[in-house]
Amino acid sequence: MEPLKKNEKLDIEELLKDLDKYEPRRKGWTWRTPAPGVQIGPFTYRDASKPLKQGVPLPPAKYFEGADPQPLPVITTEIASGRFEDDIRRMRMAAWHGADHLMVIRTAGQSHMDGLIEGTPQGIGGIPVTRKVVRAQRKAIDLIEDEVGRPINYHSYVSGVAGPDIAVMFAEEGVNGVHQDPQYNVLYRNINCVRSFVDACESKTILAWANMAQIDGAHNANATARDAWKVMPELIVQHAINSKFSELCGIKPENICLSTVPPTATPAPCIYYDLPYAVALRDFLRKYRMRAQMNTKYIDTSAREATVTHVMNMMISKLTSADIQSTITPDEGRNVPWHIYNIEACDTAKQALIGMDGLMDMVELKKEGHLVEKSREIREKATLFMEEILEVGGYFKAVEEGFFVDSAEYPARNGDGIARKIDGGVGYGFIYERDEDYMAPVTAHFGYNNVEQYGGDPENPSALIGGCTFEDRSKIVFIDELDDDNVNTRLAETWKYRHTNLVKPEMEWAADGTIMITMMIPRDRRTSEVVAVEIGKKLGLVDPEVISREVMQEAEGTRIEMKGKVDFDINVDDLVIPPEPHYLTDQELRDDIEAHPLVVVCGTVGEDEHSVGLREIIDIKHGGIEKWGVEVHYLGTSVPVEKLVDAAIEVNAEAILASTIISHDNIHYKNMKRINDLAIEKGIRDKVIIVAGGTQVIPEEGVKTGIDAAFGRNSHGIDVASFLVEERQRRRKAKEEAEKEAEKADK
Repeated sequence: MEPLKKNEKLDIEELLKDLDKYEPRRKGWTWRTPAPGVQIGPFTYRDASKPLKQGVPLPPAKYFEGADPQPLPVITTEIASGRFEDDIRRMRMAAWHGADHLMVIRTAGQSHMDGLIEGTPQGIGGIPVTRKVVRAQRKAIDLIEDEVGRPINYHSYVSGVAGPDIAVMFAEEGVNGVHQDPQYNVLYRNINCVRSFVDACESKTILAWANMAQIDGAHNANATARDAWKVMPELIVQHAINSKFSELCGIKPENICLSTVPPTATPAPCIYYDLPYAVALRDFLRKYRMRAQMNTKYIDTSAREATVTHVMNMMISKLTSADIQSTITPDEGRNVPWHIYNIEACDTAKQALIGMDGLMDMVELKKEGHLVEKSREIREKATLFMEEILEVGGYFKAVEEGFFVDSAEYPARNGDGIARKIDGGVGYGFIYERDEDYMAPVTAHFGYNNVEQYGGDPENPSALIGGCTFEDRSKIVFIDELDDDNVNTRLAETWKYRHTNLVKPEMEWAADGTIMITMMIPRDRRTSEVVAVEIGKKLGLVDPEVISREVMQEAEGTRIEMKGKVDFDINVDDLVIPPEPHYLTDQELRDDIEAHPLVVVCGTVGEDEHSVGLREIIDIKHGGIEKWGVEVHYLGTSVPVEKLVDAAIEVNAEAILASTIISHDNIHYKNMKRINDLAIEKGIRDKVIIVAGGTQVIPEEGVKTGIDAAFGRNSHGIDVASFLVEERQRRRKAKEEAEKEAEKADK
């Protein structure tokens, strides 16, 4: 392709040409080039890096000769729109605003796929990371690097049961950084312990060969634990386990990055809690790199709130010398992956870090008092935590006993940690010992590969076959799209917006038509939401949706962010204001399930391969029902309804959860009725609660099939958990009353 021109759009069709022949021009991670004392505009900078050739400066730069200094840490932007072709455009925007670590978040369901997928399908909650996606984005990044004048690191995830396969593909396609932490697989994806660590050995060996930066997943513990600030000792332990394990697999310490997240957010006294933790972590694991990420657990409403948290977290980064600064945005808290927030987060990082340039020349951390004492306490507790892991029999045993993500501060325990069985989980039973004549004539293979027995050189095993794909790219098989869910179909739908002067607004995907409006409604929170949606309908918007709301004062009004703008009034008297959604509290749910253990079986029924929606309902990582102690038996996708009912009988489940997305010929409602009928036939209907859900489900229609409840679009784990617990309470009460009536009759 020709070099990019700053006044011309990136041509996606041109980018995709001859993609099967494209080769990445480099491998390995690059850090920014320090430029202490650099003069930019009227100022001298002490902690800056080499400036960009082209970029977009901060808005106030116009007052300072257009100065666009770049901070020293690598700046990350996380991208997860679901369409890789639109993310390429977002990558270009982010790079112009200073990002040099473009992290593509893959769809959650990919963790449970046992091999690579091909083509470029559209994703939900992330991009399906395929060879074509990776190659197209790396090709685009190569062009963007030339445009902004700085190397850009491309990043995704090496996790799940296909981790080694993905690691190989990433090494082949020029990926520079990855998340790889077997503990993430175990705790948050319920992948078998042994399988996860064996896979990690191979994956990490490949990462070492490709000189990739590896980021761990320890921060997920404080994103998941009930009280994030209480798991600080555990976070250090998780960091230490993965880091040392990575070294043993050959990764250089300077390429091992700890994904650190300050555990609190205002209104907590966050610096008082978070700074001692950051110091403790860096004191213990100082030979590794620090990748600082903002706290997203406590984001709730506005971009302002997220930005303040981001800046407070970056003060910690500055005081403790973070090497990579992540810029997770309001997307994480509000699930709105929009262009503007990626770019605003990059600007927030640049503005905050440059604003603190030279700070450590003027201040220093105290050597006595709370900071030192609390930091030492955290390190001591982390040491004791590790010693207890050894005492109980090692990491796998500690996981089985629920040591991790327990919401009490060690050594206290609440008993609400994530427990995974050593002899269970996804991929259990698929680890095999190597035969004596086993041979693997490939580069970057973990452990014994036996090539010398066949005349090969252990230092160059792939020479036996004339080089593997790492040396001979002609052996890489490139598979293009296989069906209609592909980039060419999507591009055809938006052709006129890219090749004519027709313009349509967008927030997430090309020409998606999305606009955002901020308005103040002078009513209470719930009424204001309904008024705003009614405004959207009158504007003719499709599916108007409130994305943020913040009470200004309970009686006086609420700020609303949504799509559109209006100049007319809404008469509240003409509206029907529905009641607030009813949820049980976390404590009510935990108390009931602890007193009356709840076992459920679930799966996507019929010939339906969709998994993401149900995983969102059940997975603890996404606020699913596991969070409150429900024992979940997940049967997967395309589950026959007979199997679902039989499984409920086998495990003595109290509830059946059926996910059903496909709706042609009303098959979703037919499957609901069949589950109900089978439960009656097998004599368990009065013993089980039957719940179904999916994006096409109308709850009222679902209940007509005989099941107990149905959930439609935008349902969450809390909806299902609240219903299950309250329905059980209702049934227990009815049973008690029936028993009392029976006793009266007997008397």
